[in-house]
Amino acid sequence: MDKRIGTVTIIVTKRESQAENVNRILSEFGDMIIGRMGIPHAPKDLNIIALIVHASTDEIGALTGKLGALAGVQVKSALTKA
Repeated sequence: MDKRIGTVTIIVTKRESQAENVNRILSEFGDMIIGRMGIPHAPKDLNIIALIVHASTDEIGALTGKLGALAGVQVKSALTKA
């Protein structure tokens, strides 16, 4: 299966209850993460995590699916076609 490079954006609105779960899932998929940046946005009580990933679409789908299943977590991805 071909690997793609892309971005995954994660917005966490329930940091107190989901931070541990998000970090556990990211660690589980750590071998596909090239880079990670986390930024808190205090005025809106949001926490934003941006990932650069290199993996198959199935692997990226598994990551985003697990994250998106968490309450208070929204996930979007964009991948290269090449």
